[in-house]
Amino acid sequence: MSKFGPEYVRAIAPYQAGKPIAEVAREFGLDEASIVKLASNENPFGVPESSKAAMAQAAADLGRYPDANGFELKAALAKRYDVPAEWITLGNGSNDILEIAAHAFVQKGESVVFAQYSFAVYALATQGVGGRAIVVPAVNYGHDLPAMAAAIEADTKLVYVANPNNPTGTFIGAEEIEAFLEKVPSNVVVVLDEAYNEYLAPQYQFESANWVRKYPNLIVSRTFSKAYGLAGLRVGFAIAQPEVTDLMNRIRQPFNVNSLAQAAAIAALNDKEFLEKGARNNAEGYKQMTAAFEELALEYVPSFGNFVLVRVGDDEQAGARVNLALLKLGVIVRPVGAYGLPQWLRVSIGLPQENAAFIEALKKVLV
Repeated sequence: MSKFGPEYVRAIAPYQAGKPIAEVAREFGLDEASIVKLASNENPFGVPESSKAAMAQAAADLGRYPDANGFELKAALAKRYDVPAEWITLGNGSNDILEIAAHAFVQKGESVVFAQYSFAVYALATQGVGGRAIVVPAVNYGHDLPAMAAAIEADTKLVYVANPNNPTGTFIGAEEIEAFLEKVPSNVVVVLDEAYNEYLAPQYQFESANWVRKYPNLIVSRTFSKAYGLAGLRVGFAIAQPEVTDLMNRIRQPFNVNSLAQAAAIAALNDKEFLEKGARNNAEGYKQMTAAFEELALEYVPSFGNFVLVRVGDDEQAGARVNLALLKLGVIVRPVGAYGLPQWLRVSIGLPQENAAFIEALKKVLV
């Protein structure tokens, strides 16, 4: 055993990201151009043209450090969400926000509450600070908020709630969320992780940022990596009251959001046409995929994100086996055995032709 570092750090299993296209091409001797990647919930349209233009302009000043406080991006976000700029914390992706929250509010030995089958980073962030995870069993693959409220203990400092949830795609309505917030003690910080919020159909949308005024212990976390198409630039942000943002900014690394990322995010934030195009494609792609799953008599979890969790067999090796077979055919999806779902795969919704390629490959594999 290593003599370096605390035991709780040595016990961490590093986060496993979706396989890059180049790696799959090398491993299986495939042409990169023929590979379809539906593993990481990325936007199939890529970076919006508005963001590309903004980055080209910002590139002239790359010899200088980025604005450490992100003044212009915070101003744009403050206007968009109708909150003071001082209520915003910028992150190197929303993953950074989740980590910052753990470091800011949890000491070694204190507990953190999150749901079974929720984002792997909640467990990693908890373990990284020596915290104690209280994992609340899921109901229908989603959060059981009453049970999560009941699970809060005297030493609980943080609760993570993903909505929609990754990797299962489940969604919690506004009334349930607010009823939960009412039950959480005021000294326990709640992170409402809304990485997939922009994919919600209009009838399900609500502005959770408004709750921040009512609940001083609430952090609303968002990202530009999904609907806004900026996954490679790593831009996330949190909205919370000043007492919370002050502590988060003491932990936040200086210059954690680079100049190009800040410029691209400002442009994307106001690119309504790009967002609407992505939402339409996602809704149509969801129908395309789920129709195929029903044709194949495969169980899937109804999803509110830009991905679908589908069961591809009954044995403990089903997900890994089907995943490998798909990789050999040049289709990258996400096995979720690490989440305790070894019979399932999470499949991102891509362009129509990418979805079709996946469906064709899946049919071959399952024959």
